[in-house]
Amino acid sequence: MKTKIILLTLGLIVLLSSCEQAPSKAAIIAKKGMVKVIILYPNSEGKTFNMDYYANKHMPMIAHVMGDALQCYTIDKGISGRTADDPIPYLAIGYLYFNKLSDYRNAFPPNAKKIVGDVPNYTNIQPIVQISEVME
Repeated sequence: MKTKIILLTLGLIVLLSSCEQAPSKAAIIAKKGMVKVIILYPNSEGKTFNMDYYANKHMPMIAHVMGDALQCYTIDKGISGRTADDPIPYLAIGYLYFNKLSDYRNAFPPNAKKIVGDVPNYTNIQPIVQISEVME
């Protein structure tokens, strides 16, 4: 029981400390109607993920190249599945927040080659991307 409490506490600390901001931006709280681009990195045998590179190089690079279109980004680091003994379903999840879908659609294509080209520097996983509208 103590181990599960420690793991849950560590998970909360990781979640709270993983919030990053685009350069020169105040913390953005997701508002209804914003667009969230979710990048999921599924876990399976032989998959690797360098969280240090992702958090300190890749995501700041995305913030830089997307400029004012990107309002904020956050990063989740997987620590367990449903229970402490279940495997991690996703090694990491990245979230990019935009005011409008058109902001993302205008910012990504000119930078796609640079962004996608950097992926092998931190993982051998083919990410899954979902674009969502923030409802609450």
